[in-house]
Amino acid sequence: MRTYETIYIVNPEATGDDYAAVVNKFKDVLTEQGANIIKVDEWGVRKMAYPIQKQTRGSYVLTVFEAQPEVIKEFERRMRIDEKIMKFQTVFLPKGFEATAPAETEEPAAAEETTEAE
Repeated sequence: MRTYETIYIVNPEATGDDYAAVVNKFKDVLTEQGANIIKVDEWGVRKMAYPIQKQTRGSYVLTVFEAQPEVIKEFERRMRIDEKIMKFQTVFLPKGFEATAPAETEEPAAAEETTEAE
């Protein structure tokens, strides 16, 4: 299986349950075709660089998944016909997906220094 990432923009008028239904719909599209979803990251509503469908804002969603190449065709076809999806892009990750660890804050390091001084 190959690793892909898709970012798509949901119309900002889709809120609450409607927005959740769109995200879940595309998770289900992937899983019913045998894809393994690695990560779904919802970035929230953001301002876009240029208007799309007369909208200046959109809800961004990043999905990272492993699938056979044939799955992409059906996944993107369904995105094209969904009116709530404003734009999408799927990219093949040749080296796979590496989850990055969250950056550590300065607070734990400062706490360790105080215990060493005692």
